[in-house]
Amino acid sequence: MSPRSAAVNEELRRRSRERLLQATVELVGERGYEATTLGDIADRAGCARGLVSYYFPGKRQLLQSAVHRLMHRTLAAALEREPVTTDGDERLARAIDAILGLATDRPVLMRTHMAGILQAEGFVQCPEQQRLAELLRDTCVRHGALDVDREYPLLRAQLMGAVFALLLPGAPMPLEPLRAELFRRYGLAWELGVPPGGEAPGGTGLRERSALGPSAS
Repeated sequence: MSPRSAAVNEELRRRSRERLLQATVELVGERGYEATTLGDIADRAGCARGLVSYYFPGKRQLLQSAVHRLMHRTLAAALEREPVTTDGDERLARAIDAILGLATDRPVLMRTHMAGILQAEGFVQCPEQQRLAELLRDTCVRHGALDVDREYPLLRAQLMGAVFALLLPGAPMPLEPLRAELFRRYGLAWELGVPPGGEAPGGTGLRERSALGPSAS
């Protein structure tokens, strides 16, 4: 049997890494962080235990990469769902709803992720995080950002703050007022994206467009 080509080996490594990331999302969501071991993740992924250490320096870094992958894939699916649009307002509304939706749909996973970011290891720069950042930056540009290097970090910070508020143990904020405030900040109509049931708090989710100017399409 002839040896596998470099391209085949690279594809096998990519698939193994993807399986580990997916297994991490599943297990931490099911059991929590502390109850999930690296061995459990390797078993769920069908990979050798040594591969986990080969790709990731530790469980915390693995979890951050896994959640960033989930966020990137969720955001990409939201932005490109039918009907596909180039409208800057609609795309930003979809992005906001995608991130807030992860917090409400996967609270254990997202709470663990947010807690991990505040640990000593801090924020992990990884390929998954970079793909997520590229999508959010592109969303800012399509919405009409004049200085994306300033406006993208602000959007990221506002989304992280909203997720934290949704998941705060003992005192979570409801989704509707958080969404309404984000939509107000960016001049988005409540009806864009995937609005929760009912009307916007205060009767509107739209900031006066005259204060913002037109968004890019």
